[in-house]
Amino acid sequence: MSPTLDAVLCSWAFDPWLLVALLVTAGVYLRGWLALGRRDPRRWHGGPLAAFLGGLAAVYLALASPIEPFAALLLQVHMVQHLLLMMVAPPLLWLGAPLFPLLRGLPRPVRVYWVAPLLSSPPLRRLFGRLTHPLTALPIFVAATWLWHVPPVYDLAMRSSGWHYLQHVCFLGTALLFWYPVVRPYPSRPRWSSWLLFPYLILADVSNTILSALLTFSQRVLYPYYAEVPRLAGLSAVEDQSAAGVLMWVPGSVAFLLPLFAISIRLLSGDRSFSGRPRGGAQSAAPRAAAKRIPLPLVTAQPHPPHRVFDLLRVPLLGRFLKWRHARLSFQLPLLLLAGFVIYDGLRGPQVGAMNLAGVLPWIHWRGLVILGLLVAGNVFCMGCPFLLPRTIARRFLPAGWNWPRRLRSKWLAVLLLVAFLWAYEALALWDRPWWTACLAIGYFAVAFVIDGLFRGASFCKYLCPIGQFNFVQSLASPLEVKARDPAVCASCRTKDCIRGRDGIPGCELHLFLPRKAGNMDCTTCLDCVHACPHDNVGLIVGPPGAELGEDRPRSGVGRFARRPDIAALVLVLVFGAFANAAGMVGPVAEWQQRLAEWTRVRSPLLATTAFYLLALVVMPLLTVGGAAMLSRRWGRLTAGPLEVATRFAYALVPIGFGMWLAHYSVHFLTSYETAVPVTQRFAADLGLTSLGDPEWGCACCRPRMPWLLPLEILFLDVGLLLSLYTAYRLAPSLKALAPWALLLVLLFAAGVWVLFQPMQMRGTL
Repeated sequence: MSPTLDAVLCSWAFDPWLLVALLVTAGVYLRGWLALGRRDPRRWHGGPLAAFLGGLAAVYLALASPIEPFAALLLQVHMVQHLLLMMVAPPLLWLGAPLFPLLRGLPRPVRVYWVAPLLSSPPLRRLFGRLTHPLTALPIFVAATWLWHVPPVYDLAMRSSGWHYLQHVCFLGTALLFWYPVVRPYPSRPRWSSWLLFPYLILADVSNTILSALLTFSQRVLYPYYAEVPRLAGLSAVEDQSAAGVLMWVPGSVAFLLPLFAISIRLLSGDRSFSGRPRGGAQSAAPRAAAKRIPLPLVTAQPHPPHRVFDLLRVPLLGRFLKWRHARLSFQLPLLLLAGFVIYDGLRGPQVGAMNLAGVLPWIHWRGLVILGLLVAGNVFCMGCPFLLPRTIARRFLPAGWNWPRRLRSKWLAVLLLVAFLWAYEALALWDRPWWTACLAIGYFAVAFVIDGLFRGASFCKYLCPIGQFNFVQSLASPLEVKARDPAVCASCRTKDCIRGRDGIPGCELHLFLPRKAGNMDCTTCLDCVHACPHDNVGLIVGPPGAELGEDRPRSGVGRFARRPDIAALVLVLVFGAFANAAGMVGPVAEWQQRLAEWTRVRSPLLATTAFYLLALVVMPLLTVGGAAMLSRRWGRLTAGPLEVATRFAYALVPIGFGMWLAHYSVHFLTSYETAVPVTQRFAADLGLTSLGDPEWGCACCRPRMPWLLPLEILFLDVGLLLSLYTAYRLAPSLKALAPWALLLVLLFAAGVWVLFQPMQMRGTL
């Protein structure tokens, strides 16, 4: 027997008081459970009993097993003890619905004359209601967690048995308060909205992530106590601390996100027992039941009946402006003028990215504005795209009479161009080469001019433009969509002016027939259909973000997503590109590329960058998505082929990809003051004005001065993960078919969190 195993087996701490207390509690609960089970066996089945006994066992393991003595020697073991007391035992105890079994299990005199009057006391019930309210339980839980992890307080608890017991009591007590509104044990009837649990659990997860990251990435020992004790297994105090941070991070996040995922499914499915609203009845249950029987293609949803929704075009002033025929032109002209300034400065200005508009505006500010605009208002950039004004001019001189070649009517060419664009940005360091950026913009204008001057149907937007493809895919997760207000009005319409146009007003050039349109794919939000519709039946409708991703119905101009592997490939490139684009700016990846260059003895960074993007955009999607498709097909017993399974489930990755783009670009956008200072100073000096800003304002990374920025990034990733999990759940015919995709999404989330915690190069700064 190994010495370590022998030490573990001989280290069971005997605590008679704890053991007797747990056994008595278990006996009282079992007695009450048996009595209640004889009256109502459907409610008091074996599940609550197993959960409650499991919670008591978790408390015993945390306080009386070898975990207790080894917690004094290893921080990671102490972290396991805390996880058992805060993340495992409390939810299990509440899942056992302990109130009635414990009451019924007590002797009758004790129950009637002592406990029942105490529990029915109005002041006590009000106090318990306030303590278990989410707005109270969350601050108490977070404050207790952070307070006991402050180094002086933590060391005090480790050096004093009394303070150590108090620490355990605080952890268990505050965790019981925290998990009560999440589990809602019978017979609780909370008066607050169940939707409050979304920010409740997300904020708790953000707090846990920040604290665990401090432990994981700290290069010094935070708790002097563990630097003084004998070290085990050859681990240094810093390595032990990092391992403890990882244990707190990963299982802790899972403990918060799994119930959040389950709650979101129950709320969005209209579960009466949880949300207080009636379920969807047979109509809502039918698609799910059908999904259980049909392997692939999956659920084919019917168009939603008309109902009262928020319509941006009905907002008094904004709606009237957007309905104005020249509203789009009013967006395009300023952007065209700004593009002219960028091109001029890129060609004639100083060839330093941070000192040139071509290095600052396109690669820092514009990207952040685009992704924030997609989040708030849908595909607004395509609506104001300056590249389309030359197309309008071109059609005055060029015939635009050709049809786009049939063999190229897919997204495959756009996928190649998008891969080339992502690679060129990194390989050619476009953010620091204003002249190249200006030439790229000129080329964009030229290609748009030629393609749309020769071919019909906005071919450049639909089949070529990499920026447009980015906007199309990300806007699938946007809450805003151009759609018909009442499908019945469209059904009775005979002229179809939204497609054909009328009175000199063009119809939809992308041939998206509104009654059959679903989602924002290929929609440039040009609002031509709004202007052309004689019935005023087109609106900018706000709905649940990404709702159309979980439906596989025929879509006008697109068809069915399950039969479009080209669009699925586009989605995968953009999802994995989000992680690759952010990872390319962090220290560990830069070091890996440098080692690769030294190993190959190639001084140019092109080889290392090409290898990185080949791995990130081609190899990793093929391995991970292909593996998930094969496992889903095998475990879920799907009859469809691996390609069809991968194609259908690929769209579930859109929200987490959007979340990563949003988290990454928000860093650049919200810390872009430093990128604006050098350009502002140069233009101020050119105009003979006083220099604006302070060049010594801060370092290259603004996170130390913005402590709220990292939680905001994690929040974006959290929401993206939840929406992706929910979308995958809607697509999966069974939980077994869902499991591989859920695992893939969790791995992507973990990779994104790792990237966000790395030191990031803030490009475009001096």
